[in-house]
Amino acid sequence: MKTYRILAINPGSTSTKVALFENEMAVFNVNIEHDAGELNQFPEVSDQKPYRLEKIKEVLREHGVDFETIDAYVGRGGGQEALEGGTYRVSDLAYEHARIGYRLVHPCILGSQLARDLGDQYGKPSFFVNPPCVDELIDEARVSGMKEILRRQNVHALNQKEVAKRYAKSIGKRYEDTNLIVCHIGGGLSVTAHRKGRMVDTNDCLGSSGPFSPTRSGDVSAIGLLRMCFSGKYTEKEIYNKITKNGGLVDYLGTNDVREVRARIAKGDKYAELILAAMFHQIKKEIGAMSAVLEGDVQAIVLSGGVSYDEKFVESVRKSCGFIAPVVAMPGEFEMEALARGALAVLAGEEEAKEYTGISPVNPELFGDAIW
Repeated sequence: MKTYRILAINPGSTSTKVALFENEMAVFNVNIEHDAGELNQFPEVSDQKPYRLEKIKEVLREHGVDFETIDAYVGRGGGQEALEGGTYRVSDLAYEHARIGYRLVHPCILGSQLARDLGDQYGKPSFFVNPPCVDELIDEARVSGMKEILRRQNVHALNQKEVAKRYAKSIGKRYEDTNLIVCHIGGGLSVTAHRKGRMVDTNDCLGSSGPFSPTRSGDVSAIGLLRMCFSGKYTEKEIYNKITKNGGLVDYLGTNDVREVRARIAKGDKYAELILAAMFHQIKKEIGAMSAVLEGDVQAIVLSGGVSYDEKFVESVRKSCGFIAPVVAMPGEFEMEALARGALAVLAGEEEAKEYTGISPVNPELFGDAIW
C-alpha cells in the first residue's frame, strides 16, 4: 500500500489534539493546551477557529512538516444532523451545519471545519469520521414513552466503533460480522449494543439517560426532576448543568476522578464506596439490558474509556456479566487512530467516502410528533 500522510484534528473544551499519521503509524501526537481566558474572548465556539488553526500550524512548523506533503485532513465531527456511521467528506453543507452547531454546540464542531479549511488551503481532501451524532438506532429504541420526546443516539461513536473493530480483528472477524456490547466510560458514559456493524441501541450520553457517570446524572426520577424545575430554586441553566456537567460523581463526591474516589475509599470513606458501587451497579444493569437487545448473541463485552483502567471495576463487570460473554478491557481512548484509520480507508480505496445529506434517519411518519 502507498504511504499516505494524514493529519488528524480533535478539538476539546480546552485543548486541541493534533496527530500526523503515515498510514496507521503516528509520526507525532500533540495535545495543544489552550488558556481558558483566551478561549473565553470568543462569543461563539466557531469563532475560535482562526485561533486554533494558527496553533495547529505552529505545531506543524515546530515538527518541520511541509503542508504540501500531507495527503488528507480529518477532523472529529459534530454539529451535523444525525447520520449513519462512517467516513464523510466535509461538504459545504456539513461544514455549515458544523459552523452553526445545527445539532450540537460543543468544541468538537470545530474538527470538520479545521480539516476543511486546511484541505482547501492546500488542495487536499478533508473528512470527518463517526461523529457523536451517529444514529443507527432501531425504531423500537427511539420510542421514549412520551410522543413529544424522541430517544436519540448521542454516543461516543468514534471510540466505540474503533474498539469494536479492534476487538473483531483480534478474533479474526469483521466488525460487520460480530455482535458486541461496548461500554465507554469517561466523563460521560455510553453502553451500546453493536449488531453486525450498527449501533442499534444505547443510552443517550448527552441527554443523560442510562447510568450516572463521573459528570452526568443519568436517569433520575422524572417527577423529582419536575418538582426541582418548578421549585423556584434553580434556573434552567443550573438544572441543565446539574444533568450534564455537575451530576454523577461530581454531585455526590465533588470529583470526577475515580482514582481520587478509590483513595478516599482506601482511607475508610464509606459514602464514597457506596456511590462508586452504585455507579458500577447501574453500568452492569445497562450491559444486561443491551444483552437482551442482542438476544443473548454476544461475542464480547468491551470496556473502554479512562474508568476502564480501574481493575476492580473490570473484575466487577466480569463477576456480574461474564455469564453473558467474555469481558475485555481496552482502556483509554483511540480517537486519533480512529480518525486516521477512517481517512486511510477512503484514500486506499477500501471504502467510499459518504456524502452528508443533512437528512435525519428518523422516520417522520412514525415520529413526526416528537419535538424534543
